[in-house]
Amino acid sequence: MIKQKSIKTIVRATGVGLHSGQKVTLTLRPAAPDTGIFFRRVDLAEPVVFRVDPHLVSDTRLCSALECDGARVATVEHLMSALAGLGIDNLYIDIDAAEVPILDGSAAPFVYLLQSAGIDEQEAARRFIRVKRSVRVEEGDKWAEVAPYDGFSIRFRIDFEHPVLKRSGGEICIDFGETSYVREISRARTFGFMNEVEYLRANGLALGGSLDNAIVMDEFRVLNTDGLRYADEFVKHKVLDAIGDFYLAGHPIMGAISAYKSGHGLNNQLLRALLDDASAWEWASFSDPASTPPGLARLNAAMAA
Repeated sequence: MIKQKSIKTIVRATGVGLHSGQKVTLTLRPAAPDTGIFFRRVDLAEPVVFRVDPHLVSDTRLCSALECDGARVATVEHLMSALAGLGIDNLYIDIDAAEVPILDGSAAPFVYLLQSAGIDEQEAARRFIRVKRSVRVEEGDKWAEVAPYDGFSIRFRIDFEHPVLKRSGGEICIDFGETSYVREISRARTFGFMNEVEYLRANGLALGGSLDNAIVMDEFRVLNTDGLRYADEFVKHKVLDAIGDFYLAGHPIMGAISAYKSGHGLNNQLLRALLDDASAWEWASFSDPASTPPGLARLNAAMAA
């Protein structure tokens, strides 16, 4: 049986919000089978608790932000990506500010945090969103699509007019039954350009950004002294973001995602379009190993590695 997972013990992290610049404490708590993933704004006079849901995404400017009953939690994508990469189904996320801490700009610190807490396999079958037919969304020359596939894969292409990004790999195709999320994706950091910083900060964004939590480039080169973690770190970070954005469904997707120049907004549009079309998907669980598609079995094994 492909089982649901939570964590074994409570674990905490403190950092700053990338866009708010505010200090944030994040507490991850175990949850029972079939609970799902919940955010809890514990700093408010009346704490607000809500389950992750793509229809709660209220802002996609340089991050994915959720809002419910007047409570906002922004920059959720890296944490959600780590949860997806490790197969965490049930969790309470307590947060004392309006933004998840950026930490080092990748999902790796969240992976470490979750692994430090211990991964708890639970006696309940995972529920997958199995794609039955292709769904596509477009915005100008940008597009994103999800198609049926008995596993989970992403093909992503970026296109930036910058010498560093031109030299870096602009396209990647990953089958997560064959490739380790932790090794090959989780360490990819967010990135930005020095000439955009002043504009972003004037609009209340990137107030907590620094060379410690992002790849920063001027007109010609990467300014971080330690360089890149992967030769194709830019496109890998876009994949990392997409994984987190799609995990706002609250359940893993069985399907193949393809995208060109997609970002948080288009990712969310595609997920909503899929879930809002009852004919395009179905629930699937696998209690009998003999009935588990080989691609999905490989994916489950890769998560446990």
